[in-house]
Amino acid sequence: MTSSAESSCTSVPRQKQRRSGHSCGHTPGSDAQALSALGDFQTLPLEIFQMVLNYLSVKDISMLSMASKTISERLINYIPTSAGSRRLLLQDFHRPQLPGGREGASILEHYKSLGLLLKRCTLLLPTRDRLKYVHKVLSGVSCFKLNGCASPLHCLGLQCYGVFLQILTAGWDELECHRVFNFLWDLSNLARKVQMVVSSKPGSARRLELRIRLYCREVLLSPGSHRSDSAFWLTRILKPWPMVNQARLLYILFGPVSSRDGHVVWQKMIEGPTDETSLKGLADAIKLLYGTEAREWTADDVISLVDELSVVPQEWLMENNARLLLLSGNSICFTFLASKAVNGRAVELARLMVFMVLVCEKDLYCMDWAVKMMQKVCTVFSTPWERNNFLQCLENTFAHMLMDMLQAVLTGEQDEEDSSFLNLFHLVNAQANFHKEILYMAMGTNSSTT
Repeated sequence: MTSSAESSCTSVPRQKQRRSGHSCGHTPGSDAQALSALGDFQTLPLEIFQMVLNYLSVKDISMLSMASKTISERLINYIPTSAGSRRLLLQDFHRPQLPGGREGASILEHYKSLGLLLKRCTLLLPTRDRLKYVHKVLSGVSCFKLNGCASPLHCLGLQCYGVFLQILTAGWDELECHRVFNFLWDLSNLARKVQMVVSSKPGSARRLELRIRLYCREVLLSPGSHRSDSAFWLTRILKPWPMVNQARLLYILFGPVSSRDGHVVWQKMIEGPTDETSLKGLADAIKLLYGTEAREWTADDVISLVDELSVVPQEWLMENNARLLLLSGNSICFTFLASKAVNGRAVELARLMVFMVLVCEKDLYCMDWAVKMMQKVCTVFSTPWERNNFLQCLENTFAHMLMDMLQAVLTGEQDEEDSSFLNLFHLVNAQANFHKEILYMAMGTNSSTT
């Protein structure tokens, strides 16, 4: 009995059977299937097919890769070749920047498109094989390596690598991203290098600190990433280490650096009051870890990290601690202060609160914020005595600091910037404005109407 398939086959004219590449009674071979999957490209020799690619943009090649599995396989074979590398792996990372950064933006866009191309080409491969293939393609680009560029501060290589990986791994699940991190961590031997910088004297390995900072920030924490992605990668970087090393590493990654050579400035928080610019990176990282995106961090973890950070490499000036807390946001600030209230550290809490008032005065924050924060902290104390003791400590701290600053002015203890009198001026105004807001609140008057 003849099957319907066979009967339908017999009804097809013989000429058409030859044209389709198979005769009645057997299935087409894999070669014939591959050729048919190439469409119009099946008439072109491989060399001509690759020449055609030179006339297509990377985005067009990326679209072409989705036409069929066979075309995708051809592209997979083409990309690592010398011709493919010359065509796709642009390495103008040190070209002088045009006005507005157009040249840098152009090469970054190129590597975004290349990331999408490799993402589509390797779609059917297991994660491990995808990573091996990507490494094979990119291994010849020295500026993508942690120690590969002689002038990393003036190189766009790591930024290009970062946007490439960002596009490549977009939408991958957490397990796959773990594998990506482990692959890069092992490939760059980062574990040993990080161990070296967090366990040695701060600044003794300045060049390695700089390299780690740039690699982690530009590649793993690529600018423009979603907060959830940044939280994931930053967690992977920090979590393997003890808290004291986490704080050191966080400072290396986000602490202030020299505008001259890019090296981490370790004494910045110890030698004198600093500005918001020097603390913004650290504050943003703390907010990221404290946010809902960083599921592996508890509030206690983040508070402990901030506490540990304040003694890296030695104890910070209290004003710098206060400024970091203000920049970190209301929630972190209150949690940090409340932890000191709960643990009975009223004197330390009062001193920190006074410096927060001083920072509000210096940096032109609304002073009613400081009053409201003090009110909120007072609700944490379990007894009226503890609350009143804290308020007494607060006023005593104002008095002691004023006397110390006044004595410095009277005895002529002035530094090169003659800051003694200026500090006294700021503290007197801070105390006056702080108490003015308390009076407004006590009298039921809105300060904004005065």
